[in-house]
Amino acid sequence: MAKTRPKVFEYVEPIGARVLVRKDEPKRKTKGGIELPDSAEIPTITGRIVTISAQVENDEDVPLRQYDKILFHPKDAIPVDLEHDNQLFVVPVEDVVAVFRREEPADD
Repeated sequence: MAKTRPKVFEYVEPIGARVLVRKDEPKRKTKGGIELPDSAEIPTITGRIVTISAQVENDEDVPLRQYDKILFHPKDAIPVDLEHDNQLFVVPVEDVVAVFRREEPADD
């Protein structure tokens, strides 16, 4: 009987003031219905935080949490070659421009 090797799972843990973000699919059409060419690049992009570093998690002044949807500037984002579609990026906290929040309606 052959021994089976346990599966090894690879993951990325950001270090320092960084977060791991899964970039949203780029929009190919504007709200007005104009088709964008593949070469069109928008300087800020959205994504969802997959993992945050311990430094960010313990910093009360940084309002970022896992699964937050964010708007970030990709200039210093580092692509992570872990998935075939390469949608993961390690993003410095200072490149996070905004966090999307949803306010729950108050019960009257």
